[in-house]
Amino acid sequence: MNSELHESPLTPVARTAPPPPQKLTRREERRRRRRSRRRGEELLAWVLVPIICLGIYWGITAGFDFLGTSPGQVWDQLMQVKAMMEKRA
Repeated sequence: MNSELHESPLTPVARTAPPPPQKLTRREERRRRRRSRRRGEELLAWVLVPIICLGIYWGITAGFDFLGTSPGQVWDQLMQVKAMMEKRA
């Protein structure tokens, strides 16, 4: 099948060790740390901010449920108090 190729045996290739990586300067190390820290903070913010907003919403809703009222009723009562205060003045 491959008799016409006349391949010779493979010869070993001399491997040269890769040059050691250059050591980074202190300034470059600091820049890399800062970049990675900013990425981490950005990811954390994208996760935590929505969780905090939902927590505040659920907390307010639970507070209104506990008191047996709703935001609309509270607003109406505040407007009544405002109207009473304007009549006094």
